Amino acid sequence: MKHSHSLSMLFISGTMMLAACNPPSAAHDREVIRIGHLPITHAAPLYFTKEYEDELLPGYELELVRFSSWVELMDALNTGRIDGASVLFELGMKAKERGIDISAVALGHREGNAIVAGHDIDSASDLEGETVAVPHTLSAHNLLLDEMLRRAGLDYDSVNMVEMPPPEMPAALAEDRISSYIVAEPFGALGVTLDTGHVLHQSNEFCPNNCLCCALVLRDDFMEASPELADQFIQGYLEAGQIADAGDAEALEVHKNYLTVDEDALDLSLGWIEYGDLEIREDEYSFLQERLVDMGLSDDPPDYDDFILTDYFDEEEES
Repeated sequence: MKHSHSLSMLFISGTMMLAACNPPSAAHDREVIRIGHLPITHAAPLYFTKEYEDELLPGYELELVRFSSWVELMDALNTGRIDGASVLFELGMKAKERGIDISAVALGHREGNAIVAGHDIDSASDLEGETVAVPHTLSAHNLLLDEMLRRAGLDYDSVNMVEMPPPEMPAALAEDRISSYIVAEPFGALGVTLDTGHVLHQSNEFCPNNCLCCALVLRDDFMEASPELADQFIQGYLEAGQIADAGDAEALEVHKNYLTVDEDALDLSLGWIEYGDLEIREDEYSFLQERLVDMGLSDDPPDYDDFILTDYFDEEEES
């Protein structure tokens, strides 16, 4: 895929910083980009970029850095210990609001945010007074909870919202510690295939054009110091999304290389997710801004033009 513009042109002044900020790999003598992620299907374009590294990142190396929590990942991103991350969109927005110089360059996926509930829960109104788990207050999952309750005529405070690590949620539902959870995949599908719960709703029932959930963000100082690598990585990431979206047996095997989950759950999970369209559109972003302000989760969310790098999608539209 050839583009008429690139980050090489945008950040050419930073090339002299390259060796100091991003040393070559000792093993392969290749320049390395370090990207953080949690082991979820929503980070799949990263997995496919790594699997097809020789074709998508010729001359460079992608190092995937796995984290067990969003807190740990954001600390590494904010302090510059990694060059970028697949992260909850809302956490990235909050980091930008607090002065961290990062930019969102693409989505991680579309759809794939199921609201899973215990078998005794038939509707959102049944959740009144019950405990519902989300992975983080600053997440599309928390926004989905609020949207679902509002449409059921309930206040947000009518349930007990708790933050919980995604891998714990299916067990917590099975043990009646929670009545429902909203989370990234494959943990929603896992609750279904284990028969601890059922899908109460899917995200596309509540959000126009999808609730933006996860995004690929890169540190601005990395892009300025390593423009050619950043350019190649973003192009490769978008191509990897197309490969992931094929959903064939080969794609399934790539997921299994990075996710330790039952194959039935993985199959179900991937049926809910799309990777082919990773553009961050302004109308979708504006909806997210409004909801974060309405819920009191953000006072001054970053403007679209200040946070979203649109160059690659603009080029595709022009070509």
